[in-house]
Amino acid sequence: MGTRGLDEILGGGLPRNRVYLIQGDPGVGKTTLALKFLLEGARLGEVGLYITLSETKEELEMVADSHGWDLTKIKLFELSSVEDRLRRETDSTFFHPSEVELNRTTQALLDEVERIKPTRVVFDSLSEMRMLAETPLRYRRQILQLKQYFAGRKCTVLLLDDRSAGARDLQIESIAHGVLCLYRSSPEYGIARRQLEVQKVRGVKFREGNHDFVIEPGGLVIFPRLVAAEHHVNFKRDMFSSGIPELDALLGGGLDRGTSTILLSK
Repeated sequence: MGTRGLDEILGGGLPRNRVYLIQGDPGVGKTTLALKFLLEGARLGEVGLYITLSETKEELEMVADSHGWDLTKIKLFELSSVEDRLRRETDSTFFHPSEVELNRTTQALLDEVERIKPTRVVFDSLSEMRMLAETPLRYRRQILQLKQYFAGRKCTVLLLDDRSAGARDLQIESIAHGVLCLYRSSPEYGIARRQLEVQKVRGVKFREGNHDFVIEPGGLVIFPRLVAAEHHVNFKRDMFSSGIPELDALLGGGLDRGTSTILLSK
């Protein structure tokens, strides 16, 4: 993934050639995570495509500049570049405008994928497709179409969702091979706290629970949740002197190594 700490949580990384859902409220770091995913692919010589349905190319470049990233090796496709043409074509049909516009928008995105032939793809965001679909059934069918299209094409896909629909979209979570959720909370004191949770990744034994992360220049830094049993250190179990003979005699020879002792005075 290219993000510090995330590969450790995922047990080495995400399996290739699958579709993954990245959920999170606006401003939590989804775009930063997705751009780093594509930049890591570019570093490995893989072709990356960022399909933006809401943000503009200038906004993405502004995010990249804040991290010192160069996006010249990543292909960017804006829906706005073909939106006017799609709208004119939709106006000249007898079918329901939302259904026609959704199908033509999806086809325009897939045409760009066919032209670029990327190894890594990011769709930002699903909320735009949800609004185009208007109904949950039409929306689910469209996501299934995307999943079936990428099956066998040796392409790893990230679907970003800002959860504008409100509650968790269990329909899309059931379709995706993996689901990563990003959370942001504002405590009464101090700065905002951000956490990541891996809800599912099929075929991978990942580290469960909430993992804290911060957004720094250069991307996200994730701190995997510590498990005490994984950090056991062998030590010699014996007694050692406290340096006070009377105390050693009272304790039966001294302090036990590897234990904690509290000294209280009255």
